[in-house]
Amino acid sequence: MPRPRGKRRLGGMPDVVFYKPQGVPLRSLEVVELSLEEFEALRLRYVEKLDQTQCANHMKTSQSTFQRILANTLENVSEAIVNGKAIRIVQE
Repeated sequence: MPRPRGKRRLGGMPDVVFYKPQGVPLRSLEVVELSLEEFEALRLRYVEKLDQTQCANHMKTSQSTFQRILANTLENVSEAIVNGKAIRIVQE
């Protein structure tokens, strides 16, 4: 049986929760979903410019877990940008 997932500290819901390529109707786009946890990982690492250890401490998670969250997030965002998909930030 897997270990229960711990509570992570998040900075709150972003003001904008949907991004899409300009000039393409939303109904014709595939959507990539990011969790609030993934959004927070991007914000802490690349906007606040904290190092990985500081980010992990801020989110109350281990450094390796933070790295897995960030790697998954970068894969999803890259897929959306390269393949012209919309990005939705969802509350879990």
